[in-house]
Amino acid sequence: MGKIYSKKALASKNLKPKKEVVSFLLNYSKALTVVKIDDKNFEIIAN
Repeated sequence: MGKIYSKKALASKNLKPKKEVVSFLLNYSKALTVVKIDDKNFEIIAN
C-alpha cells in the first residue's frame, strides 16, 4: 500500500483548456439551477 501512495501524480501540471471549453462550462454553470424539494434535487437548465 505504501508504494501506491508514494507515486507521483501522472497528471500534467501545465493544463491549458481551449477557450471554447471554458466558455461552454461558464455558460452551462450560469444556466444551471438546482431546486431542492424535500429530499430530492432537480437540475434545471434554462436555455
